[in-house]
Amino acid sequence: MKPTMITAAVLALAIPLSACGSSSMSSMKATTVATMAKGSGGQAAAFNDADTAFAEGMIPHHEQAIEMADMALDPTAGASAKITTIAKAIKGAQDPEIATMKGWLTAWGKDAPGDMAGMNMSGGAMPGMMTGADMTNLGRMKAVEFDKAWATMMIAHHKGAIDMAKTVIKNGKSADAKTLAAAVIKGQQAEIDQMTALLKG
Repeated sequence: MKPTMITAAVLALAIPLSACGSSSMSSMKATTVATMAKGSGGQAAAFNDADTAFAEGMIPHHEQAIEMADMALDPTAGASAKITTIAKAIKGAQDPEIATMKGWLTAWGKDAPGDMAGMNMSGGAMPGMMTGADMTNLGRMKAVEFDKAWATMMIAHHKGAIDMAKTVIKNGKSADAKTLAAAVIKGQQAEIDQMTALLKG
Protein backbone atom coordinates (compact mmCIF):
# COMPACT_ATOMS: atom_id res chain seq x y z
CA MET A 1 0.00 0.00 0.00
CA LYS A 2 1.44 3.39 -1.01
CA PRO A 3 1.58 6.29 1.46
CA THR A 4 -1.01 8.23 -0.58
CA MET A 5 -3.46 5.33 -0.20
CA ILE A 6 -2.85 5.28 3.54
CA THR A 7 -3.46 9.03 3.76
CA ALA A 8 -6.74 8.72 1.85
CA ALA A 9 -7.87 5.91 4.13
CA VAL A 10 -6.93 7.98 7.19
CA LEU A 11 -9.04 10.90 6.00
CA ALA A 12 -12.03 8.73 5.14
CA LEU A 13 -12.28 6.34 8.05
CA ALA A 14 -12.96 6.50 11.79
CA ILE A 15 -12.45 4.14 14.75
CA PRO A 16 -15.05 3.76 17.50
CA LEU A 17 -14.52 2.45 21.02
CA SER A 18 -15.93 -1.09 20.84
CA ALA A 19 -14.41 -4.25 22.35
CA CYS A 20 -12.40 -6.68 20.23
CA GLY A 21 -11.82 -9.97 22.03
CA SER A 22 -8.68 -10.98 20.10
CA SER A 23 -6.78 -12.21 23.17
CA SER A 24 -8.56 -15.55 23.51
CA MET A 25 -8.15 -16.26 19.79
CA SER A 26 -4.47 -15.41 20.07
CA SER A 27 -4.10 -17.81 22.99
CA MET A 28 -5.76 -20.62 21.04
CA LYS A 29 -3.47 -20.02 18.05
CA ALA A 30 -0.39 -19.97 20.27
CA THR A 31 -1.43 -23.30 21.78
CA THR A 32 -1.89 -24.80 18.30
CA VAL A 33 1.50 -23.56 17.14
CA ALA A 34 3.21 -24.78 20.30
CA THR A 35 1.78 -28.25 19.70
CA MET A 36 3.05 -28.18 16.12
CA ALA A 37 6.49 -27.05 17.27
CA LYS A 38 6.79 -30.10 19.53
CA GLY A 39 6.19 -31.90 16.55
CA SER A 40 5.71 -34.38 13.93
CA GLY A 41 8.81 -36.42 13.72
CA GLY A 42 9.79 -36.96 10.07
CA GLN A 43 8.63 -33.51 8.99
CA ALA A 44 11.98 -33.01 7.25
CA ALA A 45 11.07 -35.71 4.73
CA ALA A 46 7.70 -34.22 3.82
CA PHE A 47 8.19 -30.78 2.30
CA ASN A 48 8.70 -29.14 -1.06
CA ASP A 49 9.78 -25.80 -2.51
CA ALA A 50 6.38 -24.25 -1.85
CA ASP A 51 6.69 -25.09 1.86
CA THR A 52 10.18 -23.61 2.00
CA ALA A 53 9.07 -20.45 0.19
CA PHE A 54 6.14 -20.08 2.59
CA ALA A 55 8.34 -20.24 5.69
CA GLU A 56 11.09 -18.07 4.21
CA GLY A 57 8.55 -15.43 3.21
CA MET A 58 6.19 -15.58 6.16
CA ILE A 59 8.94 -15.13 8.75
CA PRO A 60 9.87 -11.58 7.66
CA HIS A 61 6.21 -10.89 6.90
CA HIS A 62 5.33 -11.73 10.51
CA GLU A 63 8.34 -9.75 11.74
CA GLN A 64 6.99 -6.62 10.10
CA ALA A 65 3.55 -7.20 11.63
CA ILE A 66 5.22 -7.48 15.04
CA GLU A 67 7.17 -4.28 14.37
CA MET A 68 3.86 -2.55 13.62
CA ALA A 69 2.34 -4.07 16.76
CA ASP A 70 5.25 -2.71 18.82
CA MET A 71 4.62 0.73 17.35
CA ALA A 72 1.00 0.54 18.51
CA LEU A 73 2.09 -0.60 21.97
CA ASP A 74 4.55 2.29 22.35
CA PRO A 75 2.78 4.73 24.71
CA THR A 76 4.10 7.70 22.71
CA ALA A 77 1.88 6.67 19.77
CA GLY A 78 -1.24 7.29 21.83
CA ALA A 79 -3.05 4.31 20.29
CA SER A 80 -6.53 3.46 21.54
CA ALA A 81 -7.26 0.48 23.76
CA LYS A 82 -8.90 -1.23 20.82
CA ILE A 83 -5.77 -0.99 18.69
CA THR A 84 -3.43 -2.06 21.49
CA THR A 85 -5.65 -5.09 22.16
CA ILE A 86 -5.30 -6.20 18.53
CA ALA A 87 -1.57 -5.43 18.57
CA LYS A 88 -1.08 -7.67 21.62
CA ALA A 89 -3.05 -10.45 19.93
CA ILE A 90 -0.88 -10.18 16.81
CA LYS A 91 2.31 -10.48 18.85
CA GLY A 92 0.88 -13.37 20.86
CA ALA A 93 0.02 -15.32 17.72
CA GLN A 94 2.88 -14.46 15.40
CA ASP A 95 5.90 -14.69 17.73
CA PRO A 96 5.41 -18.47 18.26
CA GLU A 97 4.61 -18.95 14.56
CA ILE A 98 7.97 -17.39 13.66
CA ALA A 99 9.73 -19.76 16.05
CA THR A 100 7.87 -22.72 14.54
CA MET A 101 8.75 -21.80 10.96
CA LYS A 102 12.40 -21.24 11.85
CA GLY A 103 12.37 -24.74 13.35
CA TRP A 104 11.01 -26.15 10.10
CA LEU A 105 13.73 -24.48 8.06
CA THR A 106 16.39 -25.91 10.36
CA ALA A 107 14.84 -29.38 10.05
CA TRP A 108 14.70 -28.97 6.27
CA GLY A 109 18.38 -27.96 6.08
CA LYS A 110 17.56 -24.37 5.09
CA ASP A 111 18.78 -21.08 6.54
CA ALA A 112 16.24 -18.86 8.26
CA PRO A 113 15.95 -15.45 6.62
CA GLY A 114 17.44 -12.44 8.37
CA ASP A 115 15.24 -9.82 9.99
CA MET A 116 12.88 -8.26 7.47
CA ALA A 117 14.47 -10.29 4.64
CA GLY A 118 12.73 -9.90 1.33
CA MET A 119 11.44 -6.41 2.06
CA ASN A 120 12.00 -3.97 -0.77
CA MET A 121 12.20 -0.57 0.91
CA SER A 122 10.80 1.13 -2.20
CA GLY A 123 7.88 -1.29 -2.44
CA GLY A 124 6.60 -4.43 -0.78
CA ALA A 125 8.32 -7.46 -2.25
CA MET A 126 5.73 -9.79 -0.71
CA PRO A 127 1.94 -9.39 -0.59
CA GLY A 128 0.90 -6.82 1.98
CA MET A 129 4.41 -5.75 3.01
CA MET A 130 4.71 -2.06 3.87
CA THR A 131 7.39 0.12 2.31
CA GLY A 132 9.98 1.99 4.31
CA ALA A 133 8.08 5.21 3.61
CA ASP A 134 4.85 3.64 4.90
CA MET A 135 6.52 2.69 8.18
CA THR A 136 8.17 6.09 8.55
CA ASN A 137 4.88 7.90 7.95
CA LEU A 138 3.09 5.68 10.45
CA GLY A 139 5.75 6.42 13.05
CA ARG A 140 5.04 10.14 12.75
CA MET A 141 1.33 9.75 13.50
CA LYS A 142 -0.32 9.97 16.90
CA ALA A 143 -3.61 9.12 18.58
CA VAL A 144 -6.68 8.88 16.29
CA GLU A 145 -4.65 9.51 13.14
CA PHE A 146 -2.30 6.68 14.13
CA ASP A 147 -5.21 4.33 14.90
CA LYS A 148 -6.76 4.84 11.48
CA ALA A 149 -3.52 4.46 9.54
CA TRP A 150 -2.38 1.46 11.59
CA ALA A 151 -5.63 -0.43 11.11
CA THR A 152 -5.69 0.35 7.38
CA MET A 153 -2.10 -0.84 6.96
CA MET A 154 -2.58 -3.95 9.08
CA ILE A 155 -5.65 -5.00 7.10
CA ALA A 156 -3.58 -4.85 3.90
CA HIS A 157 -0.74 -6.70 5.64
CA HIS A 158 -3.05 -9.46 6.86
CA LYS A 159 -4.59 -9.85 3.41
CA GLY A 160 -1.10 -10.42 2.01
CA ALA A 161 -0.41 -13.10 4.62
CA ILE A 162 -3.68 -14.82 3.77
CA ASP A 163 -2.70 -14.89 0.08
CA MET A 164 0.63 -16.51 1.00
CA ALA A 165 -1.13 -19.04 3.23
CA LYS A 166 -3.57 -19.98 0.47
CA THR A 167 -0.64 -20.58 -1.90
CA VAL A 168 1.08 -23.07 0.40
CA ILE A 169 -2.20 -24.89 1.09
CA LYS A 170 -2.61 -25.30 -2.67
CA ASN A 171 0.98 -26.10 -3.63
CA GLY A 172 2.77 -27.27 -0.48
CA LYS A 173 3.49 -30.79 0.76
CA SER A 174 4.15 -30.30 4.50
CA ALA A 175 1.10 -31.09 6.62
CA ASP A 176 2.48 -28.85 9.37
CA ALA A 177 2.88 -25.91 6.98
CA LYS A 178 -0.66 -26.36 5.73
CA THR A 179 -2.00 -26.53 9.30
CA LEU A 180 -0.23 -23.31 10.24
CA ALA A 181 -1.40 -21.68 7.00
CA ALA A 182 -5.00 -22.56 7.83
CA ALA A 183 -4.54 -21.01 11.30
CA VAL A 184 -3.12 -17.86 9.70
CA ILE A 185 -6.13 -17.58 7.41
CA LYS A 186 -8.64 -18.09 10.21
CA GLY A 187 -6.96 -15.86 12.78
CA GLN A 188 -5.97 -13.02 10.49
CA GLN A 189 -9.33 -12.93 8.71
CA ALA A 190 -10.99 -12.56 12.11
CA GLU A 191 -8.67 -9.64 12.90
CA ILE A 192 -9.38 -8.10 9.48
CA ASP A 193 -13.09 -8.28 10.27
CA GLN A 194 -12.51 -6.59 13.64
CA MET A 195 -10.39 -3.79 12.18
CA THR A 196 -12.79 -3.25 9.28
CA ALA A 197 -15.65 -2.88 11.73
CA LEU A 198 -13.63 -0.40 13.78
CA LEU A 199 -12.84 1.69 10.72
CA LYS A 200 -16.44 1.68 9.52
CA GLY A 201 -17.71 2.70 12.94
